[in-house]
Amino acid sequence: MRILWYWSLPVAVLAWELTTRSAQAVFFPPPSQIVVRLHEMWFSGPPSRAFLTDEAIADLLPSLARLFAGWAMACAAGVLAGVALGRSNRLAALVEPLLHFGRSVPPSTLLPVFLVLFKIGTPMELASIVYGVIWPVLINSMDGARHVDRQYIETGTVYRLSAWQRLTRVILPAAAPKIFAGLRLSVSLALIMMVISELVGSSEGLGHRMLEAQSKFDIPAMWAGIVLLGLLGIALNAAFLGVERTVLSWHHSVRNGATR
Repeated sequence: MRILWYWSLPVAVLAWELTTRSAQAVFFPPPSQIVVRLHEMWFSGPPSRAFLTDEAIADLLPSLARLFAGWAMACAAGVLAGVALGRSNRLAALVEPLLHFGRSVPPSTLLPVFLVLFKIGTPMELASIVYGVIWPVLINSMDGARHVDRQYIETGTVYRLSAWQRLTRVILPAAAPKIFAGLRLSVSLALIMMVISELVGSSEGLGHRMLEAQSKFDIPAMWAGIVLLGLLGIALNAAFLGVERTVLSWHHSVRNGATR
């Protein structure tokens, strides 16, 4: 099965290449043209700059900076609010209906509101990313903190742990698997919201570059942006999985031991 998985991508790319060349569709260039355009736009710079071109520095770096800043703010706020709501039934009863209402509103529909509040620029893009990312983190953190095993809490009470020690040594470690599940979902959402916000309210960034390529009918450049977004998504997911395995190594070892 693993051999088939390794060969599936080259076969799919080859099929894409042959199909698009035979069809000669203007809006669906072959992968070879997309790769060439991708290299020309962003990765044909000097070795001293890690082969990044001026366009890469002007597009990728601001986009990644906004992505990581918005994701970090949303994760910090989501974890703090989620744990607080998960440990307080009274507070959750008051706030939870608003949470379900807020997460039901598609983030893209609020872009005009963010434009009015923050104008075009980085604050508007950060607000869009934070709003789109915070919900899975908050809901998973709340669920994880709410369902901490009662025996863990009672053990902390027996050992007379302070409220801070109970939070950092009992509640957060017990809720960590759920929290990391929300954080993993939020990574892809942050990438999506970064592009959407740049398509609407930015004069720089990867989303703006794709919109500019579309307006100029530079179809290979537009597809190069799409491919680059997919590669970024794969890289971010792989990096996050590596961090998750390191931080939750104790959880994976316990789970593997229980399944044996």
